[in-house]
Amino acid sequence: MIVPTLNEERNITEVIQELKLTGLSNILIIDGNSNDRTVAIAKKLGVTVIHQNGKGKGEALRQAFSHDGLDGNFIVIMDADGSMNPKEIFSLIEALEYGVDLVKGSRFMPGGHSEDMTFTRRIGNNLFVLLTNFLCSTSYTDLCYGFAAFRRDAVERLYPHLRSKNFEIETEIFIKAKKLDLKVVEVPSIELRRKHGKSNLSTFKDGFRILKTIIHEVFA
Repeated sequence: MIVPTLNEERNITEVIQELKLTGLSNILIIDGNSNDRTVAIAKKLGVTVIHQNGKGKGEALRQAFSHDGLDGNFIVIMDADGSMNPKEIFSLIEALEYGVDLVKGSRFMPGGHSEDMTFTRRIGNNLFVLLTNFLCSTSYTDLCYGFAAFRRDAVERLYPHLRSKNFEIETEIFIKAKKLDLKVVEVPSIELRRKHGKSNLSTFKDGFRILKTIIHEVFA
């Protein structure tokens, strides 16, 4: 399990405890220099914590993907705000066991739903999905959602090609996976409301970064 964190002291206890209740023990927290008690709480709960060298979610995932202690056949990424249900990890892993390289949660396929998405973000995500599917010959139903599972060898293939520093990392991962001919499937996911605090995502700034990423990946 890879869980990027930034000032999530009010959420991290519940997230880690729920992961452990599902039977997961190999949990890696990569912290983006939190100035609250996120790191102290995570360490007290007995999970591995590494400190992020740069800034942004993209930098965090790239660093975690290259971490020496990353082992296991399957690697799962999820957020630390309590919006993703650890019980859904089993549906991600089950799909990987059938020869799939990458399984991504989708809030917009049958059975999926979001309780935490504004109207503006929903419109933006839909436009990005349509644009990506048209330009990249994909058939995604969701693009900006960081709940996904990978085969280890898929991460090893993807990692050298990733460049994103911020929230556009998910978009880059899913487009790059297509370009590398990795087999990607979606499974329905229900995004819950963030437990506490406010999202670090900026709707317009990060939306522009996602658009730039799509255009860059198409014409690179």
